[in-house]
Amino acid sequence: MAIGFSDGVAQRVPDRSMARRTMPKVLLANFGDGYEQRIPSGINSLGEEYTVTFKTRPKLDIDNMTAFFDTQKGTTNFSFTIPNSAGEKTIKVVCSDYSLSFEYDNFYTIEATFRRVYES
Repeated sequence: MAIGFSDGVAQRVPDRSMARRTMPKVLLANFGDGYEQRIPSGINSLGEEYTVTFKTRPKLDIDNMTAFFDTQKGTTNFSFTIPNSAGEKTIKVVCSDYSLSFEYDNFYTIEATFRRVYES
């Protein structure tokens, strides 16, 4: 499988500037004398967000992607294939937000944030 996601029309491959942000989820107890105690919160305690960009794409491609994101409404997960040390792996994500830029003529750019979810 290629890096990216399928919107039901085509396989969408993001630009090479894709970024991953990892946020540990921690339960924290502060004590009055300056000490604190930390433990991971939950089984999957590393939150991940991916910033993906599809720059200067034809309007039809961008329209298909925005229609897909709108249909998912930030609640329905979809498969997203990412590179890793073993080659590639597929994870489940939701599109938490996206923004659209009008470049020129019929070419547009979309930047989206995918948040990893741990569900089937």
